[in-house]
Amino acid sequence: MPSALKPMRYGHTEGHTDICFNDTGSCIVTCGSDGDVRIWENLDDDDPTSFNVGEKAYSCALKNGRLITAVSNNTVQIHTFPEGAPDGILTRFTTNANHVIFNSDGTKIAAGSSDFMVKVVEVTDSSKQKTFRGHDAPVLSLSFDPRDVYLASASCDGSVRVWKIADQTCTTSWPLLQKCNDVVNAKSICRLGWQPGNGKLLAIPVDKVVKLYRRETWDSQFDLSDTFITQTLNIVAWSPCGQYLAAGSVDGCIVVWNMESQKCIERMKHEKNYTICGLAWHPKYKQIAYTDTEGNLGLLENIGDEKKSNDKVTSTATKDYNDLFDGDDDYLSGDMIEPQSSPKTGANEEDADDDDLKPTSGHFRRAIIDDDDNSLDIGMIKANSNLLEKEDDDDDDQTGGFPALPPSSTQQPFYDGPMPTPRQKPFQSGSTPAHLMHRFMVWNSVGIIRCYNDEQDNAIDVEFHDTSVHHATHLPNSLNHTMADLSTEAILLACESTEELASKLHCIHFSSWDANKEWTVDLPKDEDIEAICLGQGWAACATSALLVRVFTVGGVQKEIFSLPGPVVSMAGHGEQLMVIYHRGTGFDGDQCLGVQLMELGKKKKQILHGDPLSLTKKSYLVWVGFSAEGTPCYVDSEGIVRMLNRGLGNTWIPVCNMREHCKGKSDHYWVVGIHENPQQLRCIPCKGARFPPTLPRPAVAILSFKLPYCQVTTEKGQMEEQYWRSVVFHNHVDYLSKNGYELDESAKSQAVKEQQELLMKLFALSCKLEREFRCVELADFMTQNVVNLAIKYASRSRKLNLAQRLSEMAVEKASELAAALEDEEEEEEDFRKRLDAGYSNSATEWRQQPIRNVEQEQEMEDAEETDAYEEVSSKKKDPVVPSANVLDTMSKYSKKNCSSGSRAVNKQSPPVIKPLIPKPKSKQISAASFFQARAPNSSEKTVEERQEKAGNESHEVKVTAQENTENRRPKTGFQMWLEENRANILKDNPDLNEAEVIKEGMSRFRVLSSEERMAWTEKAKGGTVNDSAEDKKRKRPTADEDEVKKNKEQKSEDSNLSKKTKPLDQSANVKLSAFAFKQS
Repeated sequence: MPSALKPMRYGHTEGHTDICFNDTGSCIVTCGSDGDVRIWENLDDDDPTSFNVGEKAYSCALKNGRLITAVSNNTVQIHTFPEGAPDGILTRFTTNANHVIFNSDGTKIAAGSSDFMVKVVEVTDSSKQKTFRGHDAPVLSLSFDPRDVYLASASCDGSVRVWKIADQTCTTSWPLLQKCNDVVNAKSICRLGWQPGNGKLLAIPVDKVVKLYRRETWDSQFDLSDTFITQTLNIVAWSPCGQYLAAGSVDGCIVVWNMESQKCIERMKHEKNYTICGLAWHPKYKQIAYTDTEGNLGLLENIGDEKKSNDKVTSTATKDYNDLFDGDDDYLSGDMIEPQSSPKTGANEEDADDDDLKPTSGHFRRAIIDDDDNSLDIGMIKANSNLLEKEDDDDDDQTGGFPALPPSSTQQPFYDGPMPTPRQKPFQSGSTPAHLMHRFMVWNSVGIIRCYNDEQDNAIDVEFHDTSVHHATHLPNSLNHTMADLSTEAILLACESTEELASKLHCIHFSSWDANKEWTVDLPKDEDIEAICLGQGWAACATSALLVRVFTVGGVQKEIFSLPGPVVSMAGHGEQLMVIYHRGTGFDGDQCLGVQLMELGKKKKQILHGDPLSLTKKSYLVWVGFSAEGTPCYVDSEGIVRMLNRGLGNTWIPVCNMREHCKGKSDHYWVVGIHENPQQLRCIPCKGARFPPTLPRPAVAILSFKLPYCQVTTEKGQMEEQYWRSVVFHNHVDYLSKNGYELDESAKSQAVKEQQELLMKLFALSCKLEREFRCVELADFMTQNVVNLAIKYASRSRKLNLAQRLSEMAVEKASELAAALEDEEEEEEDFRKRLDAGYSNSATEWRQQPIRNVEQEQEMEDAEETDAYEEVSSKKKDPVVPSANVLDTMSKYSKKNCSSGSRAVNKQSPPVIKPLIPKPKSKQISAASFFQARAPNSSEKTVEERQEKAGNESHEVKVTAQENTENRRPKTGFQMWLEENRANILKDNPDLNEAEVIKEGMSRFRVLSSEERMAWTEKAKGGTVNDSAEDKKRKRPTADEDEVKKNKEQKSEDSNLSKKTKPLDQSANVKLSAFAFKQS
């Protein structure tokens, strides 16, 4: 079988890291610049034993239950293993030791220090020491001769020396290395090594080759090299049998040679090209553990396993496609895993079946891969080309192979086009890899489910963030559940099938009111659950048969539907179900995913019909879910968070780039929840990893959202980003109100106010920059009141042309608003007729509330008009205190009958439906958002009265709209005074034009006493009321209405009139301009 490269994992903080196996190979020991020694049972150990040995640990070695470390306090310490208890200091130097090693039987250690000295010390008696002097610079590395006769050392003085241990003399010295003054400046740490067993050869990494010197004669026997090596080699390590030699380079290459044939048998490329600084062979198996200078730990398995003799090119250590996205998803590398451009098939059909798409070069990488790393060993192709020519011609059915090449050819393999990307494996959002012994099965806004699967226990712990939902629970995991989801109603678990058992879906419905709270469903044979999710009152699972199965939370099987491709992940929230699946095959590192979004409520409908899912180039999906408010979101491996923008035809908008918040290249954020109000991205920072360990308990960080608008450093760009972010993050309010949730109107009005303030600031900025066309564009986003405010600002800024255009826009907005209100009245009437169709004698209050709401709304508009612009430069508002889950605080209106005593008589009476407070600033009001649950009111009108009144009022709205379009509006006190006194002004000043008349009139009006001005104002108001009353008398179809109804009608008309915006005609604009000039 080919060698396998396990994904790297975070081991220590950034800096030099050393590694070794224990005597039996049952665990890996590492030390790093954080001063910790960690004992890993295997690479998947999520909770390694750890103990601190000093401020920094430079090197470690382990033999016979003794662990020695070179630490930053200039000592070489000894600890018991595996307990880690201090067992004394073996020796000291004047500076720190750089490398420590055991001899073959573990009785002696050697240490080389930056004070130019090498010491050999007896482990059992540290007083027996030998010191080797002769190097002229810090010692880099050491190696004991297996026979305990010689000791080799490398130094920053550029020399490699061989010492005779017995008499402490230098036997030979080679000037092989580049000179430097300190270890940190050394081009290579030159970890050299004697061949195990007889010590026949000494291997020394020198530049890009490994030089081998023969024992006793000290002649250079031969050099090992490979075209795969492009940078200086840092370290060599012999296999325990002495047949193989591995070398690691400063750019992350690991190469293994067979010493018998002197041929390279393995090539591996580090995921991030970090320097390999630690290599250790497993004592029994063909495995190499390695570390890099960033503190990461990796494992290369199945090294040197015999390939079929007719393989033409040695396969490199890469992941099998099936394992590519297992578990940690290449979590060290923040990059998408990219397949190579050269597929390899064998020279016959059997081989082609075995190695169908085996990549031919180093580890997958995201970056554009250069030829050295991604191309075949041309020398090897040449060497094997003769074999290809001699192949029998009866292999016509082979799937492919390398054509016979002449010795001088450098031709690439037959296909060099884009390669298909391995499909991403299914995953549960908020879970850590399934192969870990201690892992998170899910972490979401409700709680955390952990799984422990070790020798002592196989169990699941469930913890709720809010213990009032449910207490913490401990569950046995006898079925080996690998998937989980958690909601405020239930715990959902699933396991894959085994040879004996079918795949099972297990639900613990803890919110059930009966005694039986658990149910289990077995899936059909050969059908495995691959993803699960919970919603409000339902559960769903996606299976390997490309089916989605929906259940009620109590266990009733509901709908089943097919998926177009294999599932990647699922998420549920309320009535919404989102499924991500493979639409097809991606190329060059890109995934090809699709998304379905469905609503599983009373009216089942599909919102997104398998639309392509936008991902960053060469990235894959890492999290999918909903915000607490119910907006679909997802995150890709590049840290881009995207949210569904319902305000733009259900498109996806990037709302955060988490990579901008990461300090290191290999750091990531692990998402656990998204909130829109307040705007919070809740996630866990992971140092050097893609996911957090279960212990210690990770701390949750809160990131802010930021839309990727241009020039956000400028004032204009910043305000544009804030405005559109506010719009996007409040789309959920309209969606929820349409779906019958009762919402806090103050939050909506506050958001609209913030948006309008930002628009007004942008308007003022554009005015200052003389961008009048841009001002009109901005005014198009404004509500009618703010447009009136903009008109005043433009007039006072002496931009009369702009004020004129804005006044025309205000007229249009007024007519649009009137039309919208008319449509609402008609829809409301239709709705009532549909309700009345089945219930003839029900009584519901319809008209009282809107009248009050209109009055409140008018007061709010008046208040805002006076202070909106004065507060344009006001301070930012404090963020709202986050609530647990918005759905928890919302009450869904019930379509069932009210059970109150007053309604008990009539069983068929419809629900009492109260209109929501009309939204003063929003034009996109839909009829559905006007209804929500409310208590019955004692003063209810009959259906007949409501219908009649609806007809009258809709007629009144039409007339009012008509009056608006004709610019008929209530007059102010000043206007009435001006009409009566215009003749006097013109008599005194016959040459004045209209604007000057108004200006002169305003001057005279100001001279009047406050009582006189108030009288004119009252007169104007009285006139309006009288006019309105007269209008109503003419419009009223019947004259025999009762007095109460007349009064109500009059009130309603007053409110409607006051609510309609007052469009400005040319004369009004001139008056405002004149007013501005007068003020100045």
